[in-house]
Amino acid sequence: MASKSTKPISPLIILLILFLSSSSSFAGLTDFIYKGCANQKFQDPSGISSQTLKSLYSTLISQSSTTNFFKTTAAAGNGGGDPSTTSITGLYQCRGDLSTTDCNACVKKIPEAVERLCGGNTIAARVQLDSCYLRYEVVGFPSASPTDLLFKRCGSTRASGSGFDDRLESALAEIEKGVGNGKGYYAGEYESVYVLGQCEGGLGSGECVNCVKTAADNARSACGSSIYGHIYLQQCYIGYTYYPNGVPGSGGGGGIATETGGGGGSGRHGTQKLVAIVIGGLAGLFLGIAFLMVLRSAFKKKKEKYSYAGY
Repeated sequence: MASKSTKPISPLIILLILFLSSSSSFAGLTDFIYKGCANQKFQDPSGISSQTLKSLYSTLISQSSTTNFFKTTAAAGNGGGDPSTTSITGLYQCRGDLSTTDCNACVKKIPEAVERLCGGNTIAARVQLDSCYLRYEVVGFPSASPTDLLFKRCGSTRASGSGFDDRLESALAEIEKGVGNGKGYYAGEYESVYVLGQCEGGLGSGECVNCVKTAADNARSACGSSIYGHIYLQQCYIGYTYYPNGVPGSGGGGGIATETGGGGGSGRHGTQKLVAIVIGGLAGLFLGIAFLMVLRSAFKKKKEKYSYAGY
């Protein structure tokens, strides 16, 4: 009795699987973190402010393909109106080690997120994704101070063993020193603790260090001995993660590995970028192979059709 032949997997299914695999490597960059939405809405029936906001979004998205930080003010159009109520100031910032391609892809996600999370036509909003944030407000809107705490996230798991507090203290101190020397961005690891800090692009060096110190104080008081902590202030951010077996991609758990000023990509984020590049390259290769398989299958069916027509 002849065995039943197994039907081969459709090349289209292979294409879909590979597409989902390659796109998932980017998903983490745009994971939602938190939002802040004003209660007030634009009050202009003519829709001038809504158009101004769309113009602001367009400018910010365009700039994100060339730089990781940009701030601007979009004035009202030619429809007149009071500039103090229709002009809107906005900015975005991407994580210091992001490429401009990834920065642009991240920033593009935010306008839709603002619409979904805050509703349309709110006069001020801020949305933070894993690797970028965007905020805007009408001119004259009272903004928070640079060191106001906006959001915090602490791990529920506590570090075991002695010496963690001292280790964390030293790691947090490295952020404070690093942002002052690294153009407002620092990433590194100290004895199995990965740390990252970044200030908003408009802050001066001294202001940046003071902001990060405040964030570090918040991390100490809020997160204690948690194995990870993330503190978001109005104009700076810090985060830390403790890896008992050593920070992935750092080559070991001792000493200090650093990354400052953007570009590069060392430690945990460098590993993520390398994995994404490898996955993307392999996905591209297999997509090409699968495409050729689709063409071959279609050609074969066409050939068989014309052969059968002769009988």
